[in-house]
Amino acid sequence: MFRFKCAACDEWHEGMPSFSIDAPCYYLGMPEEQRSARCELTTDLCVIDGEYFFARGLIEIPVQGSSEPFTWGVWVSLSNKSFAEFSYLYETSARDIYGPYFGWLSSQLSIYPDTINLAVEVHLRNNGVRPSIVLEPSNHPLSIEQRNGMSIERVAEIYAAYMHK
Repeated sequence: MFRFKCAACDEWHEGMPSFSIDAPCYYLGMPEEQRSARCELTTDLCVIDGEYFFARGLIEIPVQGSSEPFTWGVWVSLSNKSFAEFSYLYETSARDIYGPYFGWLSSQLSIYPDTINLAVEVHLRNNGVRPSIVLEPSNHPLSIEQRNGMSIERVAEIYAAYMHK
């Protein structure tokens, strides 16, 4: 089992941590009193003003010495056409033959420089598994970590940043 020592509290934790964002940044940045009139939000899909479309997926980052990736649950924007197909296939069990879809990351991950609007590909997976989000190669630290992996110490650093705010 994966174990790491927290960089903040010095305690040992078991299991690979993962963190997720509850809604797209554009939803979270909107005044709460406007959300019900302007937005449709489920656990995996979001539509704002009937013209901005978002889907939830997973950025998986390899961890050195572990077979299990570190995972960020994030939101990405999709074009109307891509979102329509994505939504249609949402309940389909065999859907990995469709896509990938181009999108823009719509979640701010606070331990990185600005992550809003990083270019991504959305890859559907079968049997209700959330889509895989693959960042286009760039010099952004998140893109580099997805390509090259991260150390156990980096996992502990991220855990400390999110759990010991």
